[in-house]
Amino acid sequence: MYNSKIIGLGYYVPDNVVTNDDLSKLMDTNDAWIQERTGIKERRWVKPGSEDTTSVMGVKAAKIAIERAGIDKDDIDLIVFATLSPDYYFPGPGVQVQKALDIKTVGAIDIRNQCSGFIYGLSVADQFIKTGMYKNVLVIGSEIHSKGLDISTRGRGVSVIFGDGAGAVILSQTEDNTKGILSTHLHSQGEHAEELALIAPAMGTRWVSDILRDNDPEDDSYFPHMNGQFVFKNAVVRFSEVIMEGLVANNLDKDAIDMLIPHQANLRISQFIQKKFGLADDKVFNNIMKYGNTTAASIPIALTEAWEQGKIKEGDTVVLAAFGSGFTWGSAIIKW
Repeated sequence: MYNSKIIGLGYYVPDNVVTNDDLSKLMDTNDAWIQERTGIKERRWVKPGSEDTTSVMGVKAAKIAIERAGIDKDDIDLIVFATLSPDYYFPGPGVQVQKALDIKTVGAIDIRNQCSGFIYGLSVADQFIKTGMYKNVLVIGSEIHSKGLDISTRGRGVSVIFGDGAGAVILSQTEDNTKGILSTHLHSQGEHAEELALIAPAMGTRWVSDILRDNDPEDDSYFPHMNGQFVFKNAVVRFSEVIMEGLVANNLDKDAIDMLIPHQANLRISQFIQKKFGLADDKVFNNIMKYGNTTAASIPIALTEAWEQGKIKEGDTVVLAAFGSGFTWGSAIIKW
């Protein structure tokens, strides 16, 4: 059986920086309020009229990852695309990437696991490589939140948190079973699905025709809803559990962690986990301060930045972990 090794990384974020002070002009909020609760100072939002879409940003990140991997685009055997904000309701963005990169007619899988999407996508790709079915898999996490937020005082509890961006990695087959992805661990708890959700438009609730018919300006079902305190309390528990699950599965203890890259949901969650595991500042990478929560894109963006800054080195044990809507959560243990 083979292992999967990350051989190329890339990310892309829009140029448009939106600060907390910028948001204070659009809603009743301020920089201190946002930083205290989330740790976020600014985020990137796609400008109206920009060429950037979820798939376009994914392609831009993928091109960087492919170049750094030193492979040709036609060496890619499968595309896995994680997002909650696709360009279209259907088809998913995976096929758009195949077209935009002019890759041969390989399979394209779309992952709908929100904040845990990249971990889920990585796990799916890893299984295909481990079995020997594919040699090189492109995994993308990309999101545009800015076009779907309630940018008003009513929606401030959610809208100040989220940003736009994309990250990508190339997973490749290796015969060295001591390197690459050692294990992935996935979980879900659907009983809490509506605690962090976007309910409409959807076939099971209110479809587009219902929204247009009612034309109700007070209808907020098509904006994201989050029970912030409930999500926070569950996140800190599940983060800890799934990180420890990964360590135990590989006969490692917390001292073996050289770099923890948590999903960038809230800086306070990351700090809580860091303290619980007793990790020094140089063993946890956070960039939510400047990008906000980019959901499925947050881990690949942070992973790429950490690698670019020399914070991840050959032989390091890297832990990725995420928790989000669904509820879903997961971790990946990687030997770099």
